[in-house]
Amino acid sequence: MNGPTLQTFAAECAEELPGALLEHPFGPDWEVFKVRGKVFMLMTEVPGRPVVILKADPGEAHALREQYSHITPGYHMNKKHWITLEGGSGVDKELVRELVTDSYRLVVARLPKAERPVDPYTYGGTRAAR
Repeated sequence: MNGPTLQTFAAECAEELPGALLEHPFGPDWEVFKVRGKVFMLMTEVPGRPVVILKADPGEAHALREQYSHITPGYHMNKKHWITLEGGSGVDKELVRELVTDSYRLVVARLPKAERPVDPYTYGGTRAAR
């Protein structure tokens, strides 16, 4: 999956998530997806390369970076809790959907229960938020 396609598909995945909203708080070059005011996905270009920045469980983030050359520490974010995803070999729609959903669930899990649009421990995907 190439960069522009990656961003288009990631945005489509994010838009399907309950309560997800797209904002541009950092200007037109940054697309920021939030749930209940909390960021779970950012998209921009890093010197000409389209990227998607997602929250990830620290242990899983490390494993993903080891497994995929197109996954690196979060650009302009906490390197332990965020990953940057670029288009390339091994990056398919299933992986993108899983990573977007996992990021969303991790953020929802930190919200007060009354504000959660879904139960992050049972919503979507095969892995539950930690």
